[in-house]
Amino acid sequence: MRAVIDTNVLVSALFSRRGAANRILTAATDGAFVVLASPPLFLEYEEVLKRPEHRLRHGLDLGQVDTLLRSLATITEPVDVRFLWRPQLRDPDDEMVLEAAINGSADVIVTYNVADFGPAVRFGLRIATPQDFLKEIAR
Repeated sequence: MRAVIDTNVLVSALFSRRGAANRILTAATDGAFVVLASPPLFLEYEEVLKRPEHRLRHGLDLGQVDTLLRSLATITEPVDVRFLWRPQLRDPDDEMVLEAAINGSADVIVTYNVADFGPAVRFGLRIATPQDFLKEIAR
């Protein structure tokens, strides 16, 4: 199973250590699925996780966020974006997620914003919430 994780799932994983998003990161670390990300998407992860308002809420300092990102990078298969498919979605930041999924031959995009990725089905991608994705990989 090959999956692109939307930034909102990573943010949620840090806010709740017992939630579905955090369990997805644990499953990824355990090799339950392949995490895909393009360099622009990974840079977005970094920018968003280091925002002061998020750091205040998740309680990690910049060094701890860097450590988390390094760990995530070790289990992430990099995706070279050879084709841009823009515009497909309403949010330009979501385009990076979609492009990583298409170019990386992903099976699924894991996001809390399922409705925002409706056009992704044209590319044969499934869109799943973290809860639904956990059920899928548990099979």
